[in-house]
Amino acid sequence: MLQEMMHMIEHTFEDTLNLLPFLFLTYLLMEYIEHRMKERTKLAIERSGRFAPLLGGIIGVFPQCGFSAAASGLYAGRVITMGTLLAVFLSTSDEMLPILISEQIGGGTILKLLGLKAGIGIVSGLALDMLTGKQKRQESSRHGEEHIDVKHLCRKENCHCERGIFRSALYHSLQVYLFILLISCILNGVIHYVGEDALAGLILNQPVLGQALAGLVGLIPNCASSVVITQLYLEGIVSLGAMMSGLLAGAGVGLLVLFRVNDNIKENVKITFFLYGIGVAAGIIIDALGFAV
Repeated sequence: MLQEMMHMIEHTFEDTLNLLPFLFLTYLLMEYIEHRMKERTKLAIERSGRFAPLLGGIIGVFPQCGFSAAASGLYAGRVITMGTLLAVFLSTSDEMLPILISEQIGGGTILKLLGLKAGIGIVSGLALDMLTGKQKRQESSRHGEEHIDVKHLCRKENCHCERGIFRSALYHSLQVYLFILLISCILNGVIHYVGEDALAGLILNQPVLGQALAGLVGLIPNCASSVVITQLYLEGIVSLGAMMSGLLAGAGVGLLVLFRVNDNIKENVKITFFLYGIGVAAGIIIDALGFAV
């Protein structure tokens, strides 16, 4: 039995090792874009007025945790509205994009998934601002980000987005690869000893309940949650709707930073409920409509 396990681990390692260079190159490019565009995108969102959720939803799909953390700081300083923050959180792809690229998923499929997340984020953000009548930014005693050191908070929450492009890309690549290796080993073990039919009956693949649980997993402020959810979808274990529920609810370290920099706990809890509720509802609708990518 031990020999079988060792052989399975070795086989999984060989199968996943080719993902590492793709992950590194993807993260290197993403880090470069994020570092080059971060200040420009922040300024663009600040100046976009009532259309800020539109811009936030579009931009949110590209950066990693750095921008969701920065958006939390902008909201705490009342530079952006709650709708804009929600649009960024919902559209943020976290680790989904590099995993899809490293797995060599078709460009059309990736664009559809990113477009779906961005679309849900934009519509939700615009609707929230319209309903609350807060299309314009609100001034506060903080006057923007004057007292909010987002870089320090990002480092404190282990975001690693300020370690330099090469080091950050290498760190993210190794971290995500180890998660993928671990998940693949577990899945291969279950398939080998239990069978594929047992996986089909997993609670995460049950209608409504699956989306609700995936959304809870997505709320975990760690890249592991998005890695697990994306990998389970690629392995055919969870539905598209369940994956979207988890990834929509996931905002990287954005939520952690929000709770640290925004003193209004009631607002923070409300935003968390919005994230979870919209994510779960969207996942249920996607599966009910039979949407495919």
